[in-house]
Amino acid sequence: MSGSEAFNDIVAALNYPMFVVTTKTTEDGTAAGCLIGFASQTSINPPRFLIGLSRRNHTFRTAEHATHLAVHVLSRKHLEIAQLFGSETGDEIDKFARCAWESGPSGLPILTAASAWFVGRILKRFDVGDHVGHLLEPTDGNASDMTRDWVSFADVRDLEPGHEA
Repeated sequence: MSGSEAFNDIVAALNYPMFVVTTKTTEDGTAAGCLIGFASQTSINPPRFLIGLSRRNHTFRTAEHATHLAVHVLSRKHLEIAQLFGSETGDEIDKFARCAWESGPSGLPILTAASAWFVGRILKRFDVGDHVGHLLEPTDGNASDMTRDWVSFADVRDLEPGHEA
């Protein structure tokens, strides 16, 4: 078995947490959001979090002109929100017209259904393959309803993505 085949088998078996990332442009206030699975804490002190956005994604194009991103954790009882942000594209519909949200820190859309969320200032963007990494410095957040019953990859494995990765 080649290294790539072994890698593909390993990552296919993992059950990563899934997040919804939202943002807004500083230029015209256009909101965007998508479901992501490429995300990880990268540092404890100082706190840092890395998310990957697909270059083909509407949210990526909006995030290119943003200073902050909001990262949301959803419980399984709100799987329909994960489906909305994972299987629809902002190129065709206004996802925010189909869910409850409020304006949060830095004017970002914060999903009302989120169990927890944080806003991070984008410190750096860099190429990580077919995605662009966004290194975030957390600035605000709320984890008062945090649950261990969050949406994971197994919950959304069968979604048809709004865009190919």
